[in-house]
Amino acid sequence: MRNDSQHILLLEPYYGGSHKAFLLGLQQQLDCRFTLVALPARKWKMRMQLAAPWFAQRIVEMIARRNAQDNAPSNCFDGILTSTFLDAAVLRSLLSAQGIHLPLAMYFHENQFSYPGRVYDPGMLQFASINFTSALCADRLAFNSRYNLKTFLDGIRFYLKKSADMELRHLEKQIQAKSVILYPGINFQEIDVLAEGASAGERSGQENKNKVPVIVWNHRWEHDKDPETFFHTLFELAEGAEEFPFQVIVLGQHFRRQPEIFAQAKTVLSDRLIHFGYVKSREEYARLLTRGDYIVSTARHEFFGISVLEGVRAGCRPVVPDRLSYRELFPKEYRYSEGKLGEHLRKLFFASRPVTSGEVKMLTEPYSWSMLGEKYREWLRFRKMTDF
Repeated sequence: MRNDSQHILLLEPYYGGSHKAFLLGLQQQLDCRFTLVALPARKWKMRMQLAAPWFAQRIVEMIARRNAQDNAPSNCFDGILTSTFLDAAVLRSLLSAQGIHLPLAMYFHENQFSYPGRVYDPGMLQFASINFTSALCADRLAFNSRYNLKTFLDGIRFYLKKSADMELRHLEKQIQAKSVILYPGINFQEIDVLAEGASAGERSGQENKNKVPVIVWNHRWEHDKDPETFFHTLFELAEGAEEFPFQVIVLGQHFRRQPEIFAQAKTVLSDRLIHFGYVKSREEYARLLTRGDYIVSTARHEFFGISVLEGVRAGCRPVVPDRLSYRELFPKEYRYSEGKLGEHLRKLFFASRPVTSGEVKMLTEPYSWSMLGEKYREWLRFRKMTDF
């Protein structure tokens, strides 16, 4: 790495899951110097409310130490990249008070205007408001899907209508003007290594890789992923008059409190389960994905869809709802209509329709880091951008 390369300060209040994977991949792709300051992935509401003062303190201390070493006042960073769990307005005001002025880019993995609470909570608007003011204060914004950007702008429009005696509608266009769509890069390396021997290209293209179809579900064990619809559909397929033969692999991160349907599914589908639970090993996760024929989502809340794309890369045919970000990731033939998951799976079982190697490449390669790296290099070129 060149000594004159950009030095980017990465701030992540929720360093886990897709947020962590994104920053690890970004640091591997860009020829920059990085300094990462992060907090563990927990208590996201508290992070949104209080992470900014904590990060501001760390930044002031880091710059003070650097200046003491160099004996010359300097910010020592070319810019900041952060996620939406940080209140950028508070951060920038606190830094400005200390004479620190750095360009700031914000990446939207999600937005709180579209957060699906199980029970309506008017207090949730405070977190959407933090997203809104952060977007106003950031120099540039990137969203992980068109769906994410659209729902954010729709939410802003609804939010600003509440200010009947204040004309603020122009702020939506102001935010839109500095926004781009940048899909999150995915590292498929482990999956590619393990899928090579059992890839779609080595199959005839007429049959599934397994004699009995294997269905994979690899999402967080939370209600917004709608596991109830997934498992109840499998219960019907297993207990119906046709009694379709199939096996199941259930993966995904889960917590101490989880939807009750998982305990029920473990009992009802016990004789069909190949695996049931989270795996810490990335290699083992990839290995289990390569055993599947179909990767299913029933999500009610999804801004991108990394888990499904990982399954497709491993050789699974995607089966996703006709909504959310899936409409921009997968053509119509891979999407099922509301309430039609069971019907869609039955048709696939009868047709024995696998995913081909050509489909795998077409559906996943656009989201690999090798394809997206240059776009991120351009977006984060702080020194070159005159609008900073």
